[in-house]
Formats: sequence, C-alpha cells, structure tokens
Amino acid sequence: MHTILQPEGWAKPIGYANGVAAHGRLVFIGGQVGWNAECKFETDDFVGQVRQTLANVVAVLAEAGGEPQHITSMTWYFTDKAEYLANLKGIGDAYRAVIGRHFPAMAAMQVVALVEDRAKVEIQAMAVIPE
Repeated sequence: MHTILQPEGWAKPIGYANGVAAHGRLVFIGGQVGWNAECKFETDDFVGQVRQTLANVVAVLAEAGGEPQHITSMTWYFTDKAEYLANLKGIGDAYRAVIGRHFPAMAAMQVVALVEDRAKVEIQAMAVIPE
C-alpha cells in the first residue's frame, strides 16, 4: 500500500520513517490537540494528551474512510521538549495503542506556545487512502 523510503547505508530510524511513497486519495488532517469531542481537556498529563490527540487524528481520518495505516506523515508540536523526552516510553505506549505499529514519516519540534493554552501537544497529519 505504501513504500517506506530508506536510503541504502542509512541507519534504520526507530519509531518513524525517513520517507513514504504512496498513491491514492490524499487526506490532510489539521492540527489536533488533546481535548475531547466537546473541545474540553480531560487531563493536563502529557501522555494523556498525546493519547487523546492521536485518537482525534484517527477520528478525523476515519471520516474520510481511512485507518491509521494510511497515515503517511505526521508533524508533532509540543510546548516542552524536556517533558516530551521524559515521557518517551508512555508516548510510545500510547502511540502503539492508538496507531499500532505503523510508523510514517515524522517531524517533531518544540514551540513557544500552542493556540489552546492547556494544550501540551498538537499533531498535524497527512494520509493516502488507496483507491
């Protein structure tokens, strides 16, 4: 369905792909944060917000008939790099629980702030649903 792009001689990335080639129907998922369907935060826990944010990405994708394995890239924005790094195991557990063992091309960066004051993470994604 998708082809992982791994240049010869490069070390294999852990938890993401360097690139993905795909063709089909494109789906663009706007930045999602860790609030529920009523736009209310249920937790200020970093991993809890990551889990909810990923669930929101999957819910939007499902509206297009897509599934997590159709995600081709994700961009993660978080407000505290130290908090992100301190929670890698929990983030990985939450990721596998929601997305599975599918690892698209990813970028992650610390930002000064997100528009929603309680948000600790925001994730934007792109997917390609096979035709």
